[in-house]
Amino acid sequence: MSAYKKMLVAIDLTEEAPQVLNKAKAVSEAHGAELMLVHVVEPVGYAYGGDIPMDLTELQDQLDKAAREQLGTYGDQYGVAKNNQVVTVGRPESEIHRLAKEQEVDLVIVGSHGRKGFQLLLGSTANGVLHGTECDVLAVRIH
Repeated sequence: MSAYKKMLVAIDLTEEAPQVLNKAKAVSEAHGAELMLVHVVEPVGYAYGGDIPMDLTELQDQLDKAAREQLGTYGDQYGVAKNNQVVTVGRPESEIHRLAKEQEVDLVIVGSHGRKGFQLLLGSTANGVLHGTECDVLAVRIH
């Protein structure tokens, strides 16, 4: 019996995403586990502190659409079913915690740049995911 049945792979849709996806694919195949891809789009208002007196809905919609297209490309490339490709809006750590719990995920896989010193104090998505997720977390070193 495999320890992992369902794995959530959180990716940021940069050129580094395939490093995380390749590791996730290998781990899922070794365990015969189902893969789920997630990308969290931060609300546009966060970037500007909510101080811009204009409607940013159209910009947010464009970001969401672009993220869905990119995630779909990765999903097709790595054999992840459409119903297991999720783009959501919010704070990455919170959304990953929520999805992991809702989907009864056994393992969350995230990329990590392995920052040291002062950068660690500032925190990272991988660190935030690690300290709030109830299941195992695999941080894949990004080179």
